[in-house]
Amino acid sequence: MSFQAEALPPSSTSTLSDTSGRTWTPLYTHSCTFPPEIFREVMLNLIRNPNIDSTHLFRADILLDTKYADHSAGQAGVRAKITHFSGYDLQTIMVRTLVPRKPKVDFPMDQTCLLYEKQGGQGELQSLVVYLPHFTSPSESPFYHPAIQGIAFLHIYDTTTRTATVSIDYAFFDSLPRSAKLERTAQHLLSSVYKHGQGRASGYVKRVQHDVIIPQAAVQNKYSELKSKYARPIIDSWVEATDPGKHVFEDLGIAAFLIELWKDMYKHDSFPGFVDIGCGNGLLVHILLEEGYTGWGFDARARKSWSIYGAKAKDNLHEMVLIPAIIQSKTQTPSTASNEGVLLQDSKEEISATQLETVTTANNDKDAKIHNGLFPSGTFIISNHADELTPWTPILASLSASPFMMIPCCSHALNGARYRAPPSKEAGVSNSAYASLVTWVSEIARQCGWSIETEMLRIPSTRNTALIGRTRAGNNGGDVVEEMKKLVDDYGGAAGWEENALKLVSASARGH
Repeated sequence: MSFQAEALPPSSTSTLSDTSGRTWTPLYTHSCTFPPEIFREVMLNLIRNPNIDSTHLFRADILLDTKYADHSAGQAGVRAKITHFSGYDLQTIMVRTLVPRKPKVDFPMDQTCLLYEKQGGQGELQSLVVYLPHFTSPSESPFYHPAIQGIAFLHIYDTTTRTATVSIDYAFFDSLPRSAKLERTAQHLLSSVYKHGQGRASGYVKRVQHDVIIPQAAVQNKYSELKSKYARPIIDSWVEATDPGKHVFEDLGIAAFLIELWKDMYKHDSFPGFVDIGCGNGLLVHILLEEGYTGWGFDARARKSWSIYGAKAKDNLHEMVLIPAIIQSKTQTPSTASNEGVLLQDSKEEISATQLETVTTANNDKDAKIHNGLFPSGTFIISNHADELTPWTPILASLSASPFMMIPCCSHALNGARYRAPPSKEAGVSNSAYASLVTWVSEIARQCGWSIETEMLRIPSTRNTALIGRTRAGNNGGDVVEEMKKLVDDYGGAAGWEENALKLVSASARGH
């Protein structure tokens, strides 16, 4: 059933009798099939997530959520606007602060949300939800909110026929009568209630859960702070061919999440430092360094943008390729005196587990062209759209006893070749290429012993699944090196990775 609301004529009289004296004007109505309990679920979700209705809003901070019977004036210092309607029983009082996406342009606004019920005759159930903004004149209304006294959503359900209607009323200011703009907003708001209600009635279950690890408010507040500090200067000086709008806001969102994650992880310990493997344009490294976090990043190819960042980033962005130590069959020594590329010693013996334990810093010079994938224990590993390095991330993290966050993007096998990850066999899981990739790399991480947490980041990208490994069960007394080697073999091995990486190094050396 598509949304085609019936517009009510201006002469229509509302059935709502407000004891405060407000006059309510019915604007639109629509038939529906969802029952009162779904209407209530939908309205509570929209109250808590006003960003669903307006792209100008980040979220709602709930200041008060209580039953009317338990409410007392001034509870917790929160002022609620209370009104009553003839025949309706006030059940729930909520007060929320609407938080705008652009705090320098729009200001936050408090609003009371009231939930009522009414038992009608002949099996009729009526549910009413009213929004009362905390301003007294149209001039006080922020841009993202209609300049009216109140909004009322009325759901009437016939228990006999199991049919229903949902409608919207406005309480206009005398100084600002109804207009085409206000009517369009009302139609949009009613459409949102209708579509969410019908969706739930047909069995739709939201699969994506945001803000599982870090509270929404903490990340969004940090994002706003970072955006105001960095967005405009970076966009104005952007030298890459890529769209700065997408990349800048995406990396600011990732940085905000990481900073709040680290606050939680290291609230009782000093920050151990980070490394961004496959750092690309280096923007994320730049932001984190400027925010006072110690770390560095590297990529197989230097980017133009590296030169426009501050001194911290210039000193901590490096051109090098990663050849994991557990698959190295030779000891690489990069040439620093000529354009001959990489000089190889004659040793063809595979690095042993004993040797590996002692080379955490060997062949790990940031001026080198090859990195062995071993980092000081505890270093937080960032793998953001790292492509070929994505499935290696939990393996490298295991070898270095380091926590990590990876955001998968393009799918590659452990040998670096393009690879279509197999669909998940779990019921209800999407079989899309991206969902299959996320499931596949998550399984690799779990087989490495990591307890994986998943967060759907609020960034302008469809590749927004963050997989976080903070705790590892351990290796049950076994040799972690041998376990990781076996795991690589079980997933098809890494034949060809070393040779292809050396070609990248040689090409880079010739370029210099």
